[in-house]
Amino acid sequence: MLKKGSFLRELPIIIVSALVVSIVIKTFLLHFFYIPSGSMENTLLVGDRIAVNKFGALFSDIKRGEVAVFNDPDKWLGDAPVEEGSSISSKVKSGLITVGVLPDPAKQFLIKRVIGVGGDNVICCDASGKIQVNGESINEPYIYPGDKPSEIKFNVDVPKGFIFVMGDHRGASSDSRFHPDSANNGMVPLSKVVGRATFIVWPLSNLAFIPKGEELAKVPVKD
Repeated sequence: MLKKGSFLRELPIIIVSALVVSIVIKTFLLHFFYIPSGSMENTLLVGDRIAVNKFGALFSDIKRGEVAVFNDPDKWLGDAPVEEGSSISSKVKSGLITVGVLPDPAKQFLIKRVIGVGGDNVICCDASGKIQVNGESINEPYIYPGDKPSEIKFNVDVPKGFIFVMGDHRGASSDSRFHPDSANNGMVPLSKVVGRATFIVWPLSNLAFIPKGEELAKVPVKD
């Protein structure tokens, strides 16, 4: 039986070890976020907690059809909010988010679906109103019911090292379409990508893997 004094001496080691493991997981493997807006409905709902695979992004580029989390590339969300207050509870909460115990509120992160990758030509829209990638018309079953693939017409070539992204709730998503005058013409640098949104972990009623856009993934790379 472990003596009480021995346990108390080992408790700080246990706590520090748990924090180190948590930080390593958040830094290299998984990052947990909660969804603050409806731009990805109905794939992701407001308040959903998601796990983002960072490990895969270290070794391979994000692919078409995947749902990516990325740092705000050029003030799409405006200036970063200034933290107000210095209560003990807010500091504790911030610390728990930092070590990965609590999900990140994603204040300066965005989550969107990858529609085009480096070298792609993305057009809206074909004669039937569908998005075209490299001349291929795409069926998008994940789009929010009642939304069109896009109300905005565009014809963009995605540079190498960038991705073109759109929210699944096309009528409520400020994405690559809305930032043609930004530093990267609405494209997101791969250097800003945190990882792939892999699955919904909370609430349990929504527990599921996040579906990929299969037709997007099958489009041949443009010559």
